[in-house]
Formats: sequence, C-alpha cells, structure tokens
Amino acid sequence: MGAARTSVRRRRAVPWAVLGLWLAALVLAGPLAGKFADIQQNRSVDYLPDSADSTQVARIQDRLPGGEATDLVLVYHRDGGLTAADRSKAAEQVAGIGTAYRLTGKPRAVPSRDGSTLMYPVSSTQPGQDDKARDAFVDGVRDIADGGAGLSVEVGGPGGLQTDMSKVFGSIDGTLLYATLGVVTALLILIYRSPFLWLVPLATAGAAAGMAMAAGYGLHEAFGVTVTGQSGGVMTVLVLGAGTDYALLLISRYREELRRHERPYEAMRAALKGCGPAILASSGTVAAGLLCLLAADLNSSRGMGPVGMVGVLAALVAMTTLLPALLVLLGRRVFWPLIPAFGSEPKVRRSLFAAMGTSATRRPVVVLAGGAVLLSALALGALNLPGGLKQEDSFTQRPESISASRTLARAYPERGSQPITVIAPAAKADAVLAKARTTAGVAQATTGRSGSGWTEISVYATAAPESKGETRTIEALRAGLDDTYGTYVGGPSAQQLDLADSQARDREVVVPLVLAAVFVILVGLLRSLVAPLMLLVAVVAVWGAALGIGGLVFGPVLGFDGTDSGLGLLSFVFLVALGVDYGIFLMHRMREESLAGAEPRAAALTALRTTGGVIASAGVVLAATFAVLTTLPLVGLVQLGFVIAVGVLLDTFLVRTYLVTTASVLLERRVWWPGRLSRAPEPVADERQPEPV
Repeated sequence: MGAARTSVRRRRAVPWAVLGLWLAALVLAGPLAGKFADIQQNRSVDYLPDSADSTQVARIQDRLPGGEATDLVLVYHRDGGLTAADRSKAAEQVAGIGTAYRLTGKPRAVPSRDGSTLMYPVSSTQPGQDDKARDAFVDGVRDIADGGAGLSVEVGGPGGLQTDMSKVFGSIDGTLLYATLGVVTALLILIYRSPFLWLVPLATAGAAAGMAMAAGYGLHEAFGVTVTGQSGGVMTVLVLGAGTDYALLLISRYREELRRHERPYEAMRAALKGCGPAILASSGTVAAGLLCLLAADLNSSRGMGPVGMVGVLAALVAMTTLLPALLVLLGRRVFWPLIPAFGSEPKVRRSLFAAMGTSATRRPVVVLAGGAVLLSALALGALNLPGGLKQEDSFTQRPESISASRTLARAYPERGSQPITVIAPAAKADAVLAKARTTAGVAQATTGRSGSGWTEISVYATAAPESKGETRTIEALRAGLDDTYGTYVGGPSAQQLDLADSQARDREVVVPLVLAAVFVILVGLLRSLVAPLMLLVAVVAVWGAALGIGGLVFGPVLGFDGTDSGLGLLSFVFLVALGVDYGIFLMHRMREESLAGAEPRAAALTALRTTGGVIASAGVVLAATFAVLTTLPLVGLVQLGFVIAVGVLLDTFLVRTYLVTTASVLLERRVWWPGRLSRAPEPVADERQPEPV
C-alpha cells in the first residue's frame, strides 16, 4: 500500500518539477532572448564568405583612416530641367551636410547631359561600423536634403540601401512573431474545437521561442556565429511551425491513450513511448539538415545552420517535456467539450484519408504513375524562374534608395552611379589607377584614402549598376589587376557577384550532405534501406515541383524581376528536412502495424487512416507559418516562404496520401528490405493433438 502511495506521489511530483524547471529556465533566459535582435548583422558583407574579394575590400576599408565609409548619392531631379534656383538650393544643402557631418572630401556636383538631374556623391567615415550610427547619418542627410515645388530629392547609394534594408529587417522580428502566433492560434482553434486546448501548445511554443532566442544569442557570443535578419526570422517560423507539428502528433496520440489508461500520467507515458521515436527522428532530420549548412562557404548560410538547429531543438525539448507536464496537470478536462473518457470508444466517423487511401490502392500503378507525371510537369516550371535578383529589385515596396537608383539610371545612361572599389598596395597605386582607367567599360577612376599600406580607388563603369555591362567591367578589372598588382576588387555590385558564386558552390557541397544525413537517420528509425530511399525521392520531387510552381507565379503573377540566389539551396534544405517529417509519421506508424502482424496493404491503410488527419493538420500549420514570410517586404523571403509553403502542402496532400501509400502497397514487404519485416512470417505449426475417432 505504501509503495502504491509513493508511486502516486511521484507521478504527481514529476509534472510539477518539470514545470518549475521550465519557469526557472525562462526567467534566466529572458534577458538573453531580449538581446537576440541586437546581434543581427544585415550588411551585405556579413553574408559573404571570408575568401571573397569583396569581403577583403570591406575589411581593408575598415583599417583605412576613419574606418569604414558610408557612401551616399544625393539625387536632385526636375522634369523638364533643373533651374538656377534648384542648383543653388542643392549646393546650399550639400554644404550644410558637410557642416553637420565629417565628410571624406568635398562633394562635387555631376550634372546629367539633359540637365534634368544633379548627382552629389557623399562619403563619411563618421558612422564607422555601427549600424545605428550609419542609419542616424543617413536619416540626418535625408532630413537636410529637401525638395519641393517640383524638385525631387532622393538619397541613395550603398549607405542608403543598407539603411533601408536595416529598417526592413528591424521590423521583421516583431511582425513575423505576432503574425505567426495569430495564424497558429486560428488553426489550432479550428483543429481542436476547444476553448482551452489550443492555449497549451501555443504557450509551449512561445516558451520554446524564448529559449531559442536565448540560445541563438549564446551561440553568437560564444562561437561568433553570424545571425542575420533572415536566419532570425526563419528560426521563429521553425520553432512555431515545427513545434506545433510535434504538439499535434503528441496530443493526438495522448487522446488515444486516455481511452486506454485511467490516469493521465500513464496515458502520457504511453503516448510518448508510441510517438516519441517519430518526433525525435523528425527533429533529428531537420537539425541534421540544418547543420549541413556549416559546410557552406556563404557566411549567412553557415550561420543559419546552428541558429535554425537550436530553434528545432528548443521546440523538441519543449514539446516533449513542458507540453506533457502541462497536459498531465490539466487532466482530461483540457479537452472539453470533447473529453476522451476512460474505456470509451471514439466515434466511428467516415475517414476522409481512409477513403482516399482505399481509392488510391485500387489502381496503385495508375495513381503512382499519374502523380510522378504531375510532379515532373510542375517541375518544368522552374525553367521559367526569373534571372538573378538585383539589389534594386529585392524590395516588394520601393524604398527611397531604390527610387534614387532608378532615377540615376535614366539620367546617366553613359555611366554608372555606384562605385566599384579597388584596393591596391600603396606602392602600386599609381600603376593600378592607370591600368583601371584603360580597362574596357571604365568611365572614371579616382584615388581615395590611403593607409596601412593600401590605397582606395573608386572606379565608375559606363554601364548601370548590376547590369551585364558592369559585370563584364568587374571581371575585367579582376582579371587585369588581381594577379599582377595584388589588388582586390569589391563594392556593392562585386558583392552580389561573389554572393551568387558562393551560392552555386554551396549547392554542390551541401545538397549531397543533407541527403546523406537524412538518409542515415531514416535508416536508423525504419530499419530499412528501401523505405528511406522512397521518402527521399518523394521529397526531392516535391522540391522540384514547388520550385516549378514558383517559376509560374513569381514573374507572371507577382511581377518579380529576379530570383534570390539562395532560394534553391535554402528551400531544398528546409523542404527535404521538414518534408521527411510527414513521411516519418506515416512510415513509423506503418511499421508499428506491421510489427503487430498486419499485412502490408492493411498496415499502409491503417497508418494513413490513423495519422492522415494529424499529418494534414500539421502540414497546414507548417505551410501557414512559412506563408507568413510572404507578407514581408523582401522578395527573397517572399520567394522562400512561398516555395516552402507550396512544397509542404504538396507533400501533405499528394505525396504522403497517394504516392507514398501506393508505393508501399506495390512494394509490399520489400519496402522494409533488408530488415526482418521484409521477410514473410513463418507459419506457426499446429500443435493440437488429433481428436480420437
């Protein structure tokens, strides 16, 4: 009797202890989580690899007198031509900027040939590397540069673009968090049809997000991991999306076990034992896939790996410790009004997924072939993806810096408005300057600051920024100067070239690593080689189809003029790692049924019937959380959110329901090869004695 009472007390104490530990952890992590937004780095150079020419240029510029320079371009424009008063006003304002801020030289006016525009390049080392100081400088210049009465004044250039980009990223964290929470809340209420139950997984996901932000800050401080606005936003989506998926699976299994166990504690133990391996493997595939990004050359991608990983692990720990503790403490009443009573049987309802599975298995060859043809046809749409995304096309709503860039492109077709920066050894500066001026495509070249053995040379191309002509000029400068003179060629446009080159290299390295890591985890979970290969082929097909749908939508429908260079790699990592989750949920349940003695067809249909609703709910939640990215004002995040959301929906409602199920039925026991489930069960000998005649 005493032992029984001790056991009961222990069962009651464990959930309270878990809750207490989580509250203590959140109190300690709160101040660190609050600093997560402050460590985000969103300069273009923060995304680049250390070995890139443009990265070396930025670092050497930091060591020149005054440190890093903020380059702006003031653009004065009047349709029909500038007046004498306009020119006088422009000169007065630029002089006022020189008085208010420490400039690297006296700005000189560059008039356009048609007389409609006046350009003033302005540079200052006063802000240095501090993003807030840079933004304050740009905003101060914009306050001084004032037009009116038909005269437009725009402040652009690299510094203006960085400030506009920084403001966008600064608004992402709060907007993304609240929007994602709102979407998840609405979906959980619809899924559970309970006034209370939805609060439990949502509160748990919020706790996981706080812990993930604190861990992300710790990674940055301890290991120097680069945290960008993009990786921070993706981490938020991962915590809430993946965490809610794990909660849906666990709560669904817990509801089943409450009908078989009288005490919630025992029901939760059974639920964790039943679906715990699937949740663990699911989070493991995502974490492993993200960690493969550590092999990326691109600094931002390499940083996203550990940042995303801590988000997934925080969701895993929260949903397997805090969520079970809260559910056990709240008891059965949390499911009100649909309370699962002990010993009761669930209402027998016509299962949509059972009907879909039955229809699919009637003609499995036709269904499988038709699905493969459909996915292949959709993947062809990727050929219609627009070309590389220029910086001026990276916003969904045009900021002032982009408007200034377009005004300059129209007014100065004979020259670029954005400098290509050449860093040359001081002893060879004159020779490099002479060589640069004779390079094809160069309109102008002037020397700038010198120090630490280096000299800065600003080169203006005859072609517009980020055009094919400017790209040829940058390549010609690198080919003619680097090897002979020991120079580095950088600047905003060169950074975009280095970014695209690094992305191409990273795809070749990271994609095979992701596939190998996910395959190893699946083999360990499913004890098979065939089932993991089947799941990987399915998710790769989904990725191709999702990119193809993006190709049909981005340009023709949304009007995007380019495709972000990182879309292919990041969408692959997330769709493969996250898409395999649903295959794990389905195949793990199928394996359970097979171990219980079910025939292959029956095991596949039972698994689909019992997990179909959960997978559908989880897929809708995950797709909706990534779809929130499409509301942000950055084209790259819109494209990433769209492709992942579409891919998750394809995976949930087409691939898992029809293709994986029909393939499993066709393969029968071979799907578990070479595990013991691939062999037919041995017949049991009848040991009964014959009855006497």
